[in-house]
Amino acid sequence: MESSQSAPSALELLTFNNTALKRLPVDVSGQPGSRTVPGACFSRIGSLQPLLRPRIVALSQSALSLLGLSVQDVLDDPRTPEYLSGSRLLPGSEPAAHCYCGHQFGLFAGQLGDGAVMYLGELESETHGRWEIQVKGAGVTPYSRDGDGRKVLRSSIREFLCSEAMFALGIPTTRAASLVTSDLYVTRDPLNNGERIPERCSVVMRLASSFIRFGSFEIFLGQDEFSGLQGPSAGRHDIRAQLLDYVVENFYPHIQETHNNRKERNLSFFREVMMRTAKLVAQWQCVGFCHGVLNTDNMSILGLTLDYGPFGFMDRFDPDFVCNASDKRRRYSYQAQPSACRWNLARLAEALGPELKAADAGVVLDDFMPTYEAFYLCGMRRKLGLVTKEEAEDRELISDLLRVMHNTGADFTNTFRLLSHVPWPEEGDDEFATVGPVVDLIVDQCASIEELKHFGRQCYQDNIELAMILSMAQTNPVMFGMVADRPDVAVQLELLGRLKELLNTDQDELKEKQRDDWIRWICRYRRRLARDFEGTSDLHLVKQERLRVMNSTNPRVVLRNYIAQNAIQAADKGDFSEVNKVLKVLEKPFMDPEPLCGQDAACGEKEHKERLLADDYDAKPPAWAPQICIT
Repeated sequence: MESSQSAPSALELLTFNNTALKRLPVDVSGQPGSRTVPGACFSRIGSLQPLLRPRIVALSQSALSLLGLSVQDVLDDPRTPEYLSGSRLLPGSEPAAHCYCGHQFGLFAGQLGDGAVMYLGELESETHGRWEIQVKGAGVTPYSRDGDGRKVLRSSIREFLCSEAMFALGIPTTRAASLVTSDLYVTRDPLNNGERIPERCSVVMRLASSFIRFGSFEIFLGQDEFSGLQGPSAGRHDIRAQLLDYVVENFYPHIQETHNNRKERNLSFFREVMMRTAKLVAQWQCVGFCHGVLNTDNMSILGLTLDYGPFGFMDRFDPDFVCNASDKRRRYSYQAQPSACRWNLARLAEALGPELKAADAGVVLDDFMPTYEAFYLCGMRRKLGLVTKEEAEDRELISDLLRVMHNTGADFTNTFRLLSHVPWPEEGDDEFATVGPVVDLIVDQCASIEELKHFGRQCYQDNIELAMILSMAQTNPVMFGMVADRPDVAVQLELLGRLKELLNTDQDELKEKQRDDWIRWICRYRRRLARDFEGTSDLHLVKQERLRVMNSTNPRVVLRNYIAQNAIQAADKGDFSEVNKVLKVLEKPFMDPEPLCGQDAACGEKEHKERLLADDYDAKPPAWAPQICIT
């Protein structure tokens, strides 16, 4: 029965207001195909491109509730798969695509825009707040360039799961309400090796207060001296002012209300964006998350994690970890993320042009790294259960912990989770004997000698800078002697020395060294714990608070690449149970699984270990995990 002849469903009763299309310039030409779009922030999409037999394979109740919907509301309407995939238009929605530019891997790329995303509209209510609804993978837009506007099941599963995983970790993010797949296929090259294979077209419905990004303001940039490209609305200061007013008034109302002077308002806005960005990247660093493509077009103006492409949570801790196989120059490595975000903020300041004084923007940018470091240190102290005092030496304690983790090949997530097992320092205890059991648990999460040798060789082979240094040492020893003491060269030579040491070490020697390294650091950590609660009268409450903070800050489970890959492989065979099981686990990342043996009190040591690994998502990653290629 047609929609007009039946009672409208909860989904069809959503009330759209579509504020962005009312407040900002919209291109209504309706010309087919990709094209340059001047003088507009959005382009209307004239016709839908339906999927073939769309079907829902996963839903997030948490995200749907933001729209006042339940899973049952969604499943009750047989038209829902079409609505959630952009194959049928929801009443009141106005399909459009957002125009933006971007600096990609350091170079201005000109007009980019929503090449595979369709804006449906916005909802706003006192109960649920303001939410923009998009469908990702719904077909060609004016910004698709040479693409087909489709997303495949593999990438859609990753975005759906990680959006909800990040929210559960307490990290600002866009949300994912649904995952729909279909019988429509496109060809892709998943390994970036020239071999294209057919993959199912799939669509994620995602939500955010706004998807406006740094690149949204770059459409006004003039000709770039390196690329020769310019924004499609270059010189349109009137539209830039319109966009800025829209963003500040709607998403930073407290700033709008407290400033009568426009330049002061804009500076306050830029400082707030800086603060949110600094806090966001600090939160990423604290859970070992790498974005992978930190271009300006992937930076949210609201400080949200935006666009889940080749992301990755670190397994073995490595400050040079890169999750994007295409990032050969390691521009967006784990340790480079804070500086990359600062660089992107500088590009935003440039894009704001005369709306922001360059000197004022420079002062704000100078505050970025200290602001980031303050957020980072606060997060890391909580991960270590240091909740009452801040000591200057904490920075060194954290730095030494990461050094030990790197040298021993320790698993990032599991190691931090295990630190809550470090026993409280008691007067007169045998420190080495007391910490022995937890050290054994941590060493079990460290890399084997073969793994470290493999990682070391791979790092050596991929390290262009090290190859140049070694070549200089052989061909021009005088020049090598002049640069050998430079910090960057010293770091590279240290890497080489570590690899040589590994090649002359066996597994038993390595394990003994790993134990020694961890015993030394944990003994130091216990002394710091004791100082944190000096003078406290109720030690029992202190211990409880330490464990509560650590176990609510250090997740038991994150969306590791191998977990996502297992779900993807099952889904490729038509089994979506693993996707939904992983979603359920990721929604409670700090919670231990239900015990296999009944009540915890009845569990012995063997059963307790089984309980900790009951769903297997917190086990040490399998040997094949590092071979997963994400581009």
